[in-house]
Amino acid sequence: MSHADATQIKRIKPVKRNVSGVLLLNKPFGITSNRALQIAKRLFSAAKSGHTGTLDPMATGLLPICFGEATKFSSALLNADKTYKATLKLGYISTTGDAEGEITQIQVVNSSKNSLTIDKLEQVLKSFLGKTMQLPPMYSALKYQGKPLYSYARKGVDIKRKPREVIIHDLQVESFVGEELSIVVRCGTGTYIRTLAEDIGKALGCGGAYLTTLCRSSIGNFDLTKAQEIVLLEDMQMAERDCNLYPVDSLLNDYPIVDLDSMATSFLLQGRAILNYPAAIEYPEGKIIRLYNPEKRFLGIGEILAEGKIIPKRLMVTN
Repeated sequence: MSHADATQIKRIKPVKRNVSGVLLLNKPFGITSNRALQIAKRLFSAAKSGHTGTLDPMATGLLPICFGEATKFSSALLNADKTYKATLKLGYISTTGDAEGEITQIQVVNSSKNSLTIDKLEQVLKSFLGKTMQLPPMYSALKYQGKPLYSYARKGVDIKRKPREVIIHDLQVESFVGEELSIVVRCGTGTYIRTLAEDIGKALGCGGAYLTTLCRSSIGNFDLTKAQEIVLLEDMQMAERDCNLYPVDSLLNDYPIVDLDSMATSFLLQGRAILNYPAAIEYPEGKIIRLYNPEKRFLGIGEILAEGKIIPKRLMVTN
């Protein structure tokens, strides 16, 4: 084989597959969400992919990866509730809000001036339930003038931020040993757990706190117990990996189902509105629905207009 032939073989890119589905990945510690995405994309030889719900490198846990047609519907998880298990180091603060920053001790926990009990912990945590205002941290991906805030923070530049409303649905003490408090929090979208940790530390009279560990255990209807490890996927054959994919419409469990007859299916696939469809009349105007053909095949999502009218919003590619 000539050198030119060998070079040409090296340049041949692996064949990408038009695979569609949702992979529930257990992101390991120490890599970015984008790195985890690229690994998953390579393992599945996927032509198209994307992830939902970014996790910091120090965070672990549930990271849904969308392949192919699933990327069209990944935004359905943007407003989904999330559950986290977090460990807080009380009496300390960090420049980044987590263990990767510069750590400073503010106060000795359980000193004579501040003795913490489980009852006090639970009482303070209850005060965070419901809607609350939260100041986004500088070390976050929130954009300012087109750049993420962390890019300014790394240069020592502090950008004035506006508090944002977030919602905490549930907040429980899991354990409390020494200076470390482990909590489980179920919250709405946009909640910064690092900021919550700092605020809890202050409310407990400890001067602050930072995250030592963070694990996301659920997003919407998806649960970490159903997630797969990268190291295990690497040892699988492609067919076995594919068995770990959830169907595209698993992203849309919160949307009601409307089954279409053959004529309505034909109209939908032509991009035409469906008029006066009986099964759509019960839903209010503006409602987003899942649409299926007579064979129960997922077609995409539509929107209800007045008097049972359905218009297509986002459809699957059909062969």
